[in-house]
Amino acid sequence: MTLRGRLLLAQAPLALALVLLGVMAVVTLGRVGRSGQQILEDNYRSVLATQRMTEQLERMDSAALFIVAGDRERGVAQQAEQRPRLESELRVQEGNITEPGEAEATRRMRTAWERYRTEFDTFLEAPDAARTHDLYFKSLAPAFQDAKRTAAAILDLNQDAMVRKSELLSRQSQRVNTLMVLAVVAALGVGLFFSTSLVHRAVRPVMVLSQAVRRLGQGDYAARAVVDGRDEMAQLGRDINTLAERLDQYRQSSLGELLQAQAVSQAAIDSLPDPVVVLGAEGDVLNVNRAGEDVLRLRLEGGGDVLGRVVPEVREVLERVRAHVVGGHGAYQPRGYEEAVRVEAADGARWLLPRGSPVYGETGDVVGATLLLQDVTRLRRFDELKNDLVATVAHEFRTPLTSLRMAIHLVAEGVVGPVTEKQADLMFAAREDCERLQGIVDDLLDLSRIQGGQLLLDVKLVRTEELVESALDTQRGAASERGVHLLRDVSLDAETVSVDPDRMQLVLGNLVGNAVKHTQSGGEVLVRVTPEEQNLRFEVRDTGEGIPAEQQAKIFEKFYRAPGAPAGGAGLGLSIAKEIVQAHGGTIGVVSEPGQGSTFWFTIPKQA
Repeated sequence: MTLRGRLLLAQAPLALALVLLGVMAVVTLGRVGRSGQQILEDNYRSVLATQRMTEQLERMDSAALFIVAGDRERGVAQQAEQRPRLESELRVQEGNITEPGEAEATRRMRTAWERYRTEFDTFLEAPDAARTHDLYFKSLAPAFQDAKRTAAAILDLNQDAMVRKSELLSRQSQRVNTLMVLAVVAALGVGLFFSTSLVHRAVRPVMVLSQAVRRLGQGDYAARAVVDGRDEMAQLGRDINTLAERLDQYRQSSLGELLQAQAVSQAAIDSLPDPVVVLGAEGDVLNVNRAGEDVLRLRLEGGGDVLGRVVPEVREVLERVRAHVVGGHGAYQPRGYEEAVRVEAADGARWLLPRGSPVYGETGDVVGATLLLQDVTRLRRFDELKNDLVATVAHEFRTPLTSLRMAIHLVAEGVVGPVTEKQADLMFAAREDCERLQGIVDDLLDLSRIQGGQLLLDVKLVRTEELVESALDTQRGAASERGVHLLRDVSLDAETVSVDPDRMQLVLGNLVGNAVKHTQSGGEVLVRVTPEEQNLRFEVRDTGEGIPAEQQAKIFEKFYRAPGAPAGGAGLGLSIAKEIVQAHGGTIGVVSEPGQGSTFWFTIPKQA
């Protein structure tokens, strides 16, 4: 017999017990139902007919009282309406005699009704009001009371019968319940006994197979599953034995070196001090090194949403880098230390800088991403020390630089004595260099205040068109000298924005000024403002030489100057612009192709 047949046979006792219980329940419930229906069929119609007769008798009595009170027309109409109804209900009762003594009571009801009807006809024929009054109290009222008592007797007879039958049905239901409970217990006990015995015999081979598989999982490839017979379990036992032999051969073959190589690679990433996480294309965690488990608290053993147990900041960074790599954008390189995420570790806070590399499948498609979170805690601290040093030096330069500018200005203006033409040229060149140096010092101090969180924004609701026009006005002279056309395109849906106008004009002026410097004569610089969900998007587009891809990730860094850039700058303008935009809660970036111009853009929330 097959395993399926054995299992079906094991369920047969329970199925048989269920069928027997079902048949017993149907028969018993049908009997109880018929008993309840018999009560309604036998007595309910009589009860209903008697109640209606009583009601109609009372309405006829009310009609008689109307006549006695002088409203004869209303009383005659009401009693005429009730007579056929009462007669109809009496015939119903006469046709539904079900209880002992009910026939005699019904005949008395017929006699009482005919007497009441005769007395009512005599009452209606009375010649005057006095005679009507006497007839009502002497003959009509006693006839009414007799008919009403007779109807009440029929009603009591049927109601008592309903109570007796209900009590009988209740006792019968209790007996049925007791019988059903005993039957259920007996059937369940017998069915479980036989089913358990048969199931135990059917699954005994499964226990043998389970023990063999467990030993194979523990590395004991000499284990074998001994199951006699020709059913599915015996075949499965033979298949497991074949698998054990193949595994034993595999372990002894050269393919086992692959496992060793995998173990070596895992040991290699485990030896890295920085967290390494391998994510699938859908965001599932495929692997993580020991540092990732300790620092990020990632555990693969628990299953489920592994990333869901990571702090939100780290999870957001991992998802962003994974989306970049899996989206086909190549390896992810951070733009600066500002992308580092803070993680609380046992030895204090750490700053981790994300990097990502694609994982390719057999067909060359990107099937995942390897993320390295470089520990830049010390480097970030060095960067902060460098910024502090630069800010200190710039602050110390301010006072002597101011004195030097004043001295050069006084000498160049001839205040301390006449100067030759050649000396004047040198003094004017020195003064221009001092002015340029003063601008660099001011930029350094501004950048230091911004990075130190000391920048206080004076946010106001300003008109976008005025903001753009003011930024263009500051660059019209330089644009005119280079023969560059300045254009603007402000959307009607971007009428106002909440910003610090002075700081935002500095950002726009810097971007427009850079665009003018890198655009040839006859070119154009366009400032465009468009709405974008909850933000406004500002774009400064030029028709210049463009920016190579390898430089685009660095141009927002401090002191970075692209090769071939015009002399005179210190590489701080775009860095300051970035800090100001981020202080407003926005983002900034660039889109450029060499030879096709550049588009610097930034977004600002519409409402601060």
